[in-house]
Amino acid sequence: MRVGVLGGGLQGCSIALALADRGVKVTLLDKNNALLSRAASANEGKIHLGYMYAGDPTLSTAKMMMLGALSFAPFLGRYLGNPAEALLVSVPATYIVHRDSQHGPDDVCAYVNSVHTLVNEAAEGRGQAYFGRNLGDPLRVWSGAETETQFDPAIALAAISTPEIAINPLALAHQINECVTAHPLIEVRCGRTVVGGKQQRHGMEVHSKGQDGSTRDCFDHVVNALWDGRLGLNEKLGFPLERPCMHRLKYGVSFRLPAGATPPPSATFVLGPFGEVVTYGDGLIYLTWYSECMQGISTDVTPPDWDTYPAEPLRSRILTGTFHALSAIVHSLRGLDPGSLPETIVKGGTIVAWGKTDIYDPASELHRRFEIGVTSEGRFHSVDPGKLTMAPYFAEICAERISPAG
Repeated sequence: MRVGVLGGGLQGCSIALALADRGVKVTLLDKNNALLSRAASANEGKIHLGYMYAGDPTLSTAKMMMLGALSFAPFLGRYLGNPAEALLVSVPATYIVHRDSQHGPDDVCAYVNSVHTLVNEAAEGRGQAYFGRNLGDPLRVWSGAETETQFDPAIALAAISTPEIAINPLALAHQINECVTAHPLIEVRCGRTVVGGKQQRHGMEVHSKGQDGSTRDCFDHVVNALWDGRLGLNEKLGFPLERPCMHRLKYGVSFRLPAGATPPPSATFVLGPFGEVVTYGDGLIYLTWYSECMQGISTDVTPPDWDTYPAEPLRSRILTGTFHALSAIVHSLRGLDPGSLPETIVKGGTIVAWGKTDIYDPASELHRRFEIGVTSEGRFHSVDPGKLTMAPYFAEICAERISPAG
């Protein structure tokens, strides 16, 4: 069997690994010059347990996210050969209820505690699944005095410690890239843009183009694991969009903490158009603030080809604006000069989701991320992970549909 996987991001690479492990020959096509080089490495790498989604009172999004979160580290351990504890992860996140939150402190605290109960039920018998961390301890609400030591209490109305972590996306991308390119059953073709295809009686034909010209390949199965191009390609292949979608361009700022500087706490500000601080164990810091970092919105089925790295003067505006917003809340960021920090990078990627209104709208579908997964029509499979968290989980589901185990 030969399977074509379209898209060399985290989802596509995960599917390729899961299929190859079952003895399937995989051809992985990606338009970029390297795998995992765009959206997969342009985010904070959070492995969501569901605490963020208080805008979905049904808890459906939280239940979906915890499935992905509890599958993530075991998947990496199985296919990369490294124990989960060896991966570079962040300081666990403290959830901060912003003074302008769409839900007040009492509601958010009740929500995250409900989610935590569900997390422990889901993790029963899998105590080490979440990067070897103990999920059983109760969540802790900070006292007012403790909150004031780290955050501006006029903005941070409540603080709740959680076990939720992020994984360094650049380190993850490097490890997966090495594993995929070295696998004898995976053929990697970078620099190839998929432009169309058609279904055949016993498979699918895929049309792609690159510097060496156009190519037509026949596969037994095809998986559309593209990110921002997935919906547009689905339409070209005869699977039209039946509901509104949004593509959003969001940037983030990463830098190395200077020697002697106090590391900021990892903090996620909820609920609405806010942002977060992610502190990794090696001194790498990631910041994002919605109003500064959100730089593009498209409701087209195929979004613009947005820049991964913003040019000046936009880069400087994002950098200084993000620091200005977050240093007003987080005390340990106030002494840092964004213009002189080592290894500073401003990088962005596309966020794909259902809906037609932005996160500013409390009723927006962006607050709900559970209508995602693998859609199969014969020998064609389209995978919507929704969030990075879900990619390994859906990779296994997709591989099982194509090549059932046993």
